[in-house]
Amino acid sequence: MAADIPVRRRPRWRTVLLVVGAAVLGLVAGTCVGYLVQADREPTPLPSLSQATVAQAEGEGPEPLSAAQDRKVRTDGDLRKLLLRKPTGARPAAWLEGTDGWLDIAGYAETSTRPGYRFVRLVNDHFRRAAVVGWELDRSSNVEIRLVQFRQDDRLSAVDSSSENQTWAESRPGTDSWAVPGTGDGMAYVHAEPYRKPGYLPQYSAEAHARRGDIAMQIWVYDSKPIAQKTIMDLAERQMERL
Repeated sequence: MAADIPVRRRPRWRTVLLVVGAAVLGLVAGTCVGYLVQADREPTPLPSLSQATVAQAEGEGPEPLSAAQDRKVRTDGDLRKLLLRKPTGARPAAWLEGTDGWLDIAGYAETSTRPGYRFVRLVNDHFRRAAVVGWELDRSSNVEIRLVQFRQDDRLSAVDSSSENQTWAESRPGTDSWAVPGTGDGMAYVHAEPYRKPGYLPQYSAEAHARRGDIAMQIWVYDSKPIAQKTIMDLAERQMERL
């Protein structure tokens, strides 16, 4: 008996193409019918984008905050009024004659041992103004307080100024330091080692540096005898309370 020989059947491509074509025609026809039905319908109204007019409030606006309520009002005013007052019996500092309580950028730079470098730094730090007060208790004891204000448009220059002065104070040998309460990172320093010069009394010193907002506070105390912690701390605390 002859073996069965498998017969290769040709694929039914014509049938497949007919089925696919019918499906495509069906989709196209359905889409067209959908568009025709939608075109015959009434348009659906959309909610209005306009809003009801809100009545403007009448009457006067709130009163501006006073200097006691708004710190910015105080610090944008006469900065000299925020400085501590000269104690009763003390004499105005001779080295501040003619300043009228203000130091411009050139005058403030001149207080540095490197005025040219300091002037450039102040320009870059957007120096705004500086108010200063000083007094002499006797021929060998005196105090100087400065409030230095910066614009701080793109950097916290008051922070940088305070930190730099603190770094210099801490670098002196024989220095004790204490945090100034209520100032965050404010510090007070007493230098136990005096500055000595032949023919002159020894000069002891203490200083305090703190900042609040755009103002850096700087205090220096000089005396021919050691300065107590209480002296510099009292000045620093009372001055910061006014800012």
